Amino acid sequence: MKFSFLRQLLCLLLLNAGLHAAETTGQNYFNVRNFGALGDGTNLDSPAIDKAISAAAAVGGGTVLVPAGTYLSGSIHLQSNIHLLIDAGATLLGAPQKLNAYDFTEAWPTNNFYQDGGHCYFHNSLIWGENLTNVFISGNGTINGGGLVRGDGLLNKMVNFGSELKNTSNYGAEVKDGAVRLGNKAIALKLCKNVLIRDVTIFHGGHFAILVTGCDNMTVDNVTMDTDRDGIDIDCCRNTMVSNCRINSPNDDGLCPKSTYALGEIRPTENLTIVNCQVSGFLEGTLIDGTMKPAKNGYGRIKFGTESSGGFRNCTVANCTFRSCHGLALEEVDGAIFENITVNNLSMMDVRDCAIYITTGKRNRTPGITTNSRMRNILISNVIADGVDKMSGIQITGLPEQPIEGVRLENIRLTSKGGGTQTDAAINPKELGTGYPDPGRIGTLPAYGIFARHVKDLELANIHVNFQTNDFRPAAMFADVQGLEIDNFKPQYAERVKPAVFGDNISGVTIHNSPAFQPN
Repeated sequence: MKFSFLRQLLCLLLLNAGLHAAETTGQNYFNVRNFGALGDGTNLDSPAIDKAISAAAAVGGGTVLVPAGTYLSGSIHLQSNIHLLIDAGATLLGAPQKLNAYDFTEAWPTNNFYQDGGHCYFHNSLIWGENLTNVFISGNGTINGGGLVRGDGLLNKMVNFGSELKNTSNYGAEVKDGAVRLGNKAIALKLCKNVLIRDVTIFHGGHFAILVTGCDNMTVDNVTMDTDRDGIDIDCCRNTMVSNCRINSPNDDGLCPKSTYALGEIRPTENLTIVNCQVSGFLEGTLIDGTMKPAKNGYGRIKFGTESSGGFRNCTVANCTFRSCHGLALEEVDGAIFENITVNNLSMMDVRDCAIYITTGKRNRTPGITTNSRMRNILISNVIADGVDKMSGIQITGLPEQPIEGVRLENIRLTSKGGGTQTDAAINPKELGTGYPDPGRIGTLPAYGIFARHVKDLELANIHVNFQTNDFRPAAMFADVQGLEIDNFKPQYAERVKPAVFGDNISGVTIHNSPAFQPN
């Protein structure tokens, strides 16, 4: 009897402790269903979600829980010190445009037209926040863009961007007093500090699955994005970590650092680390369902640029894979500086157009610009690229008046699909100049492996290039290069084809352990 009494007392104490713990936890949790959300996929739940966020903010912050269910939503308004937890089995579903559930676009300076309309507006998003501190979005649930649109022609027209404005449809959204409820982003954050986005899956994210501009101290970790246009754009941000993400974007860029003029000032993207990520260009949705079907365009890729008014510095990319998409692109074309970049351990398969694309240009989308685009101190090492399209392998092209300085490529193995002709080998590629910086705009190059022009202090070490189908272009071509060091370059080359061509204005050439290479 005594033992039974003690056991009952112990159980009662444990029960009370559990209830007390639950009450303590509950004080910081705000379940959106308690604020009127139904989660039936039919009724609009974003007003209820906003009520839960406001209630949490009113007591200094907390966790807003979105439990299992499908929550049809327009714009959701984040606040400081809020953790939006999208739980397993929960889906935030973007409302159709005709419901006019997204916020109107905010006012925009009429004289700021240096980037496309998608970068200029933030409020017309599914989830957005501006000038916030401590912003957390996590959980094992899904953000399904649903009615979000990919087109930005109307927004371009509103900011007077671009000389040829196509597809200016409002998709049925309300237009009023020069503003529009055109929802086109899954998550948009502007000028926020201490940001964490983790574990969620974003499907069909509109123009941007994630757009972050002018944010400091941000982590994006273990996020899956399977979308039709850009995966994540990191614009004018400082102290950012992107890790363990899977990004599929067949018709635009996957992971895209930028530095636009959207903040009305020149601000670089700096202190950025990208590690352990996968980018791909499969058909939208086929990364999530596992079928991974190749798409026609297959962009995907990690690309710095094109918008680059503020430049880039102190950035690292490491341990990333590319599949059925374009390769790595480093682009500075708007008059800023691109410096101190390290890239290490990349694996690429089925590469579209170009495996590594490094370029500067003079498009100059920056007000009052007085300097050339500059690039220096670039180290790329330990790269395997297989199945690279015929068009080009590795392209490094600066400006005639401002060469790229201090580039080292080491431990590279590149396999081209080949198929280049003698006519291709005679091509003199046009200068990029003011053009859009994409390798497709330059076209097929006269070397299948490496093409370098307008470069100073170029180092190539432990490079192996070959082809799958016979190619009648040289493995490498150099023009206007001052200071060229080659060590252990092993090229495959067709019969009666020079392994390398050294063109005009080449000086300071040093060659080690590369018997196939002999300058003219």
